[in-house]
Amino acid sequence: MTFLDVLCVGETMAVVTPARSESLSEADDCLLGFGGAESNVAAHLAEFGYRTGWASRVGEDPFGQRILGGLAARGVDVSFVTRDGICPTGVYFKEPDLGHGARTLYYRAGSAASRMAPADSDAWPLEQTGWIHTTGINAALSDGCSALTECLLKGAGSAGYKVSFDVNYRPALWNVDVAGPSLLELARLATVVLVGLDEAETLWGCTSAEEVSELLPGPRHVVIKDSASEAVEFVRDYNREERVFRVPANLIEVVEPVGAGDAFAAGYLAGLLRGDNPEDRLALGHSFAAWTLGTRADFRPGHGNKPRGYESTQNYAGPVGAPTADENTPRSTTESDQNGTHLAQPLV
Repeated sequence: MTFLDVLCVGETMAVVTPARSESLSEADDCLLGFGGAESNVAAHLAEFGYRTGWASRVGEDPFGQRILGGLAARGVDVSFVTRDGICPTGVYFKEPDLGHGARTLYYRAGSAASRMAPADSDAWPLEQTGWIHTTGINAALSDGCSALTECLLKGAGSAGYKVSFDVNYRPALWNVDVAGPSLLELARLATVVLVGLDEAETLWGCTSAEEVSELLPGPRHVVIKDSASEAVEFVRDYNREERVFRVPANLIEVVEPVGAGDAFAAGYLAGLLRGDNPEDRLALGHSFAAWTLGTRADFRPGHGNKPRGYESTQNYAGPVGAPTADENTPRSTTESDQNGTHLAQPLV
């Protein structure tokens, strides 16, 4: 019997951001919220209708309590989270885009979540879970978190769950010389891999979606987000034949990019679990990302279960080239946010 459709594993932190569009150094009033790549995905999937849980550690502090209460209110099962009486909940500060790009300041060293280790998963219902979702951020937090991520990926076969892995490379957490080989090894163990083409170029020297696919022959689904133009999915059938699907990005006005990559992952996974065809699940990922790019929050509720009617970059007749940092400039929904939340199961 399946207890959860998806269990998301990783750190969530308290987030402080100015109440108005001004710098942190000048702000008198700030808003307190929370955000994390894996819990953002969990919240989107829960709103979509999936039985979703989040597993992690938070401090025995008000920030941890706010995270647990907030995610529970979004329909996420937080009963698998450990309250740590020694280490605190991590915190990050977001400065809005004032013409030079949004800025994020992290204070997560020694956080409760960084103390996660393989033993934590002993209390999780892995054999009653359909999917595990985690990211390269979790693998970068500590040796224990790296070991946990590897344990979850390697344990998929024996426990019976599948794993989606979003590479999510964060240069502030680890050097590319260490991250590149480690993230490649982890990605090769997953059922689904999501990676930005810009990340793949930085980590592995890949300059095309085809090169990324060749580097990752094991996963059944490899999704490459090319920020300026499209998302590409390589699907390997059980006889190892490969099919390729491409869906152009949406053209929208960006309020803030943080959280868009998580929203894309959630939309894509929601479509995959529902049994959507590849083009439809990529379109749903684009739509979730576009919806989130229209707010300053990491998670934006209310998207719905179908793609929204955004304009495709395929039909855009504007200037060709890289987008600017101006928040009024249209940008694509797959653009990376490196500055930085029971339906029938198909055969996947």
